[in-house]
Amino acid sequence: MSGIEGKVVAITGASSGIGEATALLLAERGAKVVLGARRPDRLEDLAARIEAAGGEAAWVRTDVTRRADLPALVELARHRFGKLDVLVSNAGVGLISPLDDLRVDDWEEMIDVNLKGVLYGIAAALPVFREQGFGHFVNTVSTAGLRIVPLQSVYAATKNAVRTVSEGLRQEAGERLRVTVVSPGYVRTDFGQRMEPEIRARISGQMEKVAIPPDAVARAIAFAVEQPDGVDVGDIVVRPTAQS
Repeated sequence: MSGIEGKVVAITGASSGIGEATALLLAERGAKVVLGARRPDRLEDLAARIEAAGGEAAWVRTDVTRRADLPALVELARHRFGKLDVLVSNAGVGLISPLDDLRVDDWEEMIDVNLKGVLYGIAAALPVFREQGFGHFVNTVSTAGLRIVPLQSVYAATKNAVRTVSEGLRQEAGERLRVTVVSPGYVRTDFGQRMEPEIRARISGQMEKVAIPPDAVARAIAFAVEQPDGVDVGDIVVRPTAQS
């Protein structure tokens, strides 16, 4: 048996990209996955694919900017599978732009999704983990927070805020809970879909040259999840070898 088999893992942002790849990989390795995202049609399709391959999956529409949606995701895991071992807070948005553009609505959306969405997940899962006596938070951040560059300051700030919260959570968690942050670099996803056309073209050009598949990040998450009790993988950076 792997250290993943039988674990119940809830994943936000599960309908595409890193979240989808993580759900497929963990289910393949024996986890029971609970899928959350804003696109129910994609969640239903993903759950069907997992079940057709012999895995177990449940899903519920989850908008991480809505505080009530995170307890619903956690409770689905407990109702369907009896517990929650891992919460992967993966939902994120990268509306990058020059600060001079004053795209305040975009700034607020990144704060709501990237930071508050993770906090809402912690608020929903932490009491359950305390009650159970075990649990693992896996938070997706970004290499954008490791090397600050133009256009990405607000995006990087939200990701670094999650990094800070995660470290504080790790220190408060005690010996029975685990906290992991995973920092992906360029990953082949629809990350740039909502950016301004000129910026999207620039980012897409870079991604086409060097981006790694979402499965690479999923394997990193799986590595953290499969560790035995008492082993906490705190920080993983996964990026293309060609990324500066």
